[in-house]
Amino acid sequence: MVALTRIYTRTGDDGTTSLVTGERRAKSDLRVDSYGTIDETNAQVGAARLHLADHPVVDAMLARIQNDLFDLGADLSTPETGLKPGREALRIIDAQTDRLEAEIDQLNAELSPLRSFVLPGGSAAAAHLHIARTVTRRAERVMVELASREAVNPAAIRYVNRLSDFLFVAARYVNDRGATDVLWVPGQNR
Repeated sequence: MVALTRIYTRTGDDGTTSLVTGERRAKSDLRVDSYGTIDETNAQVGAARLHLADHPVVDAMLARIQNDLFDLGADLSTPETGLKPGREALRIIDAQTDRLEAEIDQLNAELSPLRSFVLPGGSAAAAHLHIARTVTRRAERVMVELASREAVNPAAIRYVNRLSDFLFVAARYVNDRGATDVLWVPGQNR
């Protein structure tokens, strides 16, 4: 359990932050950007949850996802190197992605087949889920770029990829129960 007695430390005033290993990195570092974007994803998921009173199943799924996103942030803030002997890093595992896939299948089974691309919107809940999805995609891009330079847990990349799929299906699911997906009409405004 984490115990925070003081929120500010002043150690980041020089533009650096500390990873779990104790290593200092610039706040503009790709690793810091990756877990910062995951934090942003988590905040967007929290905002979406404010609009899900009529969708307790999806809300419960998102509550679990928010916890997973903290796990993912811990994973990304702990490089493979530099761990003290006997200390085990918190890592995303395949079972977390497997659960996401099962939940995607559960929600998608109740939806009609998709016949067009979907524009973000329809309902407030769906719009917020689409924002969370796009932030998740950005997080994935940053993580993939980071992985081209240093080790990143492959299960973490799979998880974030599947999360964006989940958020897309969840947006369609909540729209299917009270609103309508906004469909893309190619060339509609020519």
